[in-house]
Formats: sequence, C-alpha cells, structure tokens
Amino acid sequence: MPTYRFQVVIEQDEDGLYVAECPALQGCYTQGATFEEAIENVREVIRMCLLELKEENKPIEPRYPEVIGIKTVEIAV
Repeated sequence: MPTYRFQVVIEQDEDGLYVAECPALQGCYTQGATFEEAIENVREVIRMCLLELKEENKPIEPRYPEVIGIKTVEIAV
C-alpha cells in the first residue's frame, strides 16, 4: 500500500475550533474541538479523498509548496 505525504494547515476559528485543511486536495478540510482531534479528523478526510481519486482513476499529486513560516504582524491604521 503506497504512503503519501501531504501538508496540512490548521487554524483556530473564532469559536475556538481547530480547522484543518489539506490544500493539495480540493475540498479536503475538517475541524476538531482540539488540535489533536483536528489532526485525526484531517487524516481520515485525506484518506477518503484519496480513495475517491483512486476510484475515479484520477492522479494523486501530493505536491504542494512547503510552508516556510507564519508570522503575526501588527499594523496601526
């Protein structure tokens, strides 16, 4: 069974939920009450997206630009 590596972006929304997205797979996102739950959930959603691509005989392309860093900046207006 092949193994794939995907980058996942996780943000916390205004309600405190953790939203996880896999940008390389269109529509591949989920959420969780904790960071760990969001990671677990996004793994399952990625698995479902990959199975769907395989069923449709579409290519699986895990390439996506690597996130180098995220920084919060403060701007006065």
